[in-house]
Amino acid sequence: MTPKQILDSFSETLIRDERILSTQERALVSTLLQHAKAATGTDAQTHEAVKAVIASAVGEIVAQRAFAVLGGSIVERILEGSSTAVDNERSVEVMGPKDPQTPTLPSPPGVKAPPRKEPQPPSQPRRGDPHTPGSPMRDPMPPASPGDPQTPTHGVVTTVVSKASVAVAERPETLPARCMVLDEFLSPQELAELTTFTLEHENDFQASEVLSPHADDGIVNYDHRRSRVLMDVERHQEVMLERIKSVLPEVLKKLDMEEFSLAAVEAQITASNDGDYFHFHADNASDRVASRYLTFVYFFHREPRQFEGGELRIHDARLEDGSYVSQGSYQSIEPRQNQMVFFPCQLMHEITPVKCPSQRFADSRFTMNGWLRR
Repeated sequence: MTPKQILDSFSETLIRDERILSTQERALVSTLLQHAKAATGTDAQTHEAVKAVIASAVGEIVAQRAFAVLGGSIVERILEGSSTAVDNERSVEVMGPKDPQTPTLPSPPGVKAPPRKEPQPPSQPRRGDPHTPGSPMRDPMPPASPGDPQTPTHGVVTTVVSKASVAVAERPETLPARCMVLDEFLSPQELAELTTFTLEHENDFQASEVLSPHADDGIVNYDHRRSRVLMDVERHQEVMLERIKSVLPEVLKKLDMEEFSLAAVEAQITASNDGDYFHFHADNASDRVASRYLTFVYFFHREPRQFEGGELRIHDARLEDGSYVSQGSYQSIEPRQNQMVFFPCQLMHEITPVKCPSQRFADSRFTMNGWLRR
């Protein structure tokens, strides 16, 4: 192997080690690089200079942590090899390397740091009772039944990555709620372009459909779901997919999900306005969508926000008479600007009713949501 190949291999190993760079720190560096690209535009020389500053800072952090990790490992191996020579009456306490304090990455010249400190999961998503006083969903949520509609695939733009077969696994008795949330997921420029694109295509949105387990096509069912969707998101799907791929290994690890061969990607933009909602459902509960594996929901809206509600609630569920029903507890994620949420497609979830007094399309709760298939 050439020296460059050896270094590339070493870098690949280091970047996958959470002790060297955490998921949040990798996402932060990715965001800084996107900001640098947006700020420098076509000025290649300035862009390279900014990248060099970021690379230098990251290199110092990685080197410091790598040496600490390697040092601890070497000490442990030495102790293992010499344990027979240690007097049995002596007590030796070996302290592992302390996690080094994370240095602050400097802001490159001409590049503004994102409003939040770094892309990171927020505090533990709120758990509560579905009937908490003051909740937008005041009536008890009806449990799902075998005939409840599911999210449709009809009309959704799909990017085929590779072909793979999938076997539907037996359903577990319980499905604990879990998700991963990343803030500042897109660069400011990408967020602005996505918002502009959405508002310019208002007339292309159509009523959301739902898919019953035995239906050939989606149907509009306002008793189960009410919103409007845009199926063709054009180049914004590729932008989102590239960003998702950059964090996918860490997301799967955090959610305790197996790595998989990506077969296809579905994406759409959903606009939820006054009174819109989506009742309790899963994203892969019918044969037509059984290969969906990971759901993503990206929140965006005009500032200042003109709506309330529209929380994403992921429920702890149990299997009852062949169908999943809520156990009464859930994780609740409030829509926040430029925030991405990942969770397994099989989890039961809902969108609480949206309150938008103006009822104007531009004031809606927007998401780019979709599914990774295997």
